[in-house]
Amino acid sequence: MAGPSRVRRTGVVDSPPVSAVPIEHVDPLRAYGESIAGCSRCRLAKGRTQVVFGAGNPHADLLFVGEAPGFHEDKQGVPFVGQAGKLLEGLLNGVGLRREDVFIANVLKCRPPGNRDPQPDEIEACEPHLFRQIELIEPRVVATLGNFATKLLSGRPEGITRVHGREQRLTIAGRNVLLYPLYHPAAALYTPAMLKVLESDFARLPGLLEGTPPVAAVVPPVEAAPAPPAEQLGLF
Repeated sequence: MAGPSRVRRTGVVDSPPVSAVPIEHVDPLRAYGESIAGCSRCRLAKGRTQVVFGAGNPHADLLFVGEAPGFHEDKQGVPFVGQAGKLLEGLLNGVGLRREDVFIANVLKCRPPGNRDPQPDEIEACEPHLFRQIELIEPRVVATLGNFATKLLSGRPEGITRVHGREQRLTIAGRNVLLYPLYHPAAALYTPAMLKVLESDFARLPGLLEGTPPVAAVVPPVEAAPAPPAEQLGLF
């Protein structure tokens, strides 16, 4: 139904009402992060310093998903701030990207004690947070770093050694994305030859983001080094 007619007087300009109170536009991703700052869905809540929600561009086309916060991340509340984080930034810079261009998160938002591997029930409890991040960020490419993120988001049991550098189109959290598995940067800290593999796989990211992926380079397989002691994983 049409509203009442408006009489327009000469020389008078109609303007929308202006509130005397400033209106703050709350970013949905930030609001969600604040809402789970006290999350207690699993046992990890008892030993953490803080929830490490993630950091970066809230509207990024490229989302990185790692494993879990380490010692430094737990203290600072930011993912990938140790040596593996510096290596990640270097790999990004090598393909013309900055940390500020992407969003970085983890499967788990709280640090496991001693930086041990995530447990199945912890992953199950925390995965709704990751899926909600994907919904809100709406990335075009989701790059998984290591086994845990790759297996969770692909829904398949194949390890990172078999699937790294091989993109696949999937629907995750109701969004059509390109899943791109990568070795965790920490792998290159313990197996230097792995850096060449990471550089080769990262080199394909710009093309994947543009929708015209180049042919993957052939890189000789690298045998992964034995897992480092748990206390060293704080480098993550």
